[in-house]
Amino acid sequence: MKQFQSELQQCQAQIEQRLETYFCTSLPQQKLLEAMRYSLLAGGKRIRPVLVLKFCEAAGGDPQQALPLACGVEMLHTYSLIHDDLPCMDNDDLRRGRPTNHKMFGECTATLAGDALQTAAFQTILSAPLPASVVRAAALELARSVGAEGMCGGQQLDMEGEQKTFSLPQITHMNHLKTGCLLRAACVIGVLAAGVAADDPKVSAAIAYADAIGLAFQVRDDMLNVTATAVEMGKPVGNDIQSHKSTYVSLLGLDGCVDVIQQKTLEAKEALQISFQQTEFLSCLADYLAKRKK
Repeated sequence: MKQFQSELQQCQAQIEQRLETYFCTSLPQQKLLEAMRYSLLAGGKRIRPVLVLKFCEAAGGDPQQALPLACGVEMLHTYSLIHDDLPCMDNDDLRRGRPTNHKMFGECTATLAGDALQTAAFQTILSAPLPASVVRAAALELARSVGAEGMCGGQQLDMEGEQKTFSLPQITHMNHLKTGCLLRAACVIGVLAAGVAADDPKVSAAIAYADAIGLAFQVRDDMLNVTATAVEMGKPVGNDIQSHKSTYVSLLGLDGCVDVIQQKTLEAKEALQISFQQTEFLSCLADYLAKRKK
């Protein structure tokens, strides 16, 4: 685990260093760039870009070449967080221990910052110094993961869930779209960055891993919303109960959630054995996410 922590920190540092280079130009619309950088550089675990780099490495590629793709995925993720916090969505005041974007820059600028980060994500990927076939496949994978049949569709179902009770299959489908699809895209994009064809078994194995950790991640998130404090999480907690939303905790109880996390983490690690030689880091990452405290 010590080696894993060292590798994770090195990977996160590479990502942070590259992210620092974006949106630094001086423009009349400087406030917009400041808002974009405010959220993009607010820290976090950087799990999605880490997955891009480490799946590229596991598939035999050079993770340095995949850095632009990883940054593009993180820009997309950041856009979703900015919009998720808006008053018309979750209306949250804190994100990663700091005031949310709209609290700092106002709703209009925050909305535009999210919009601009979304488009910048695709610009960053499509401008990557990789073969055209690779950047096209990566951009297409990201687009599929975040539209009406992916993250945005999941957010719509999540909002509708505040007015009704979801069954376990319904909540699993919603969370797969809202959270799982972007995790899946990160894993697949990493494999594609290594020059692997979209129909290669490595892609299928990456999808199986991503789907398993995606479900475990959301179940753990639901648990932390009940058991953790706002200080620990760096954002409000307990809002699921207040809004009477169906969650894994409300449907399965805490013990049932623990069982699901353990099972899905095992499935994720087993999926890696099918097609990859280097699996130690990604296996440890699955364990790390299963036990995370925030």
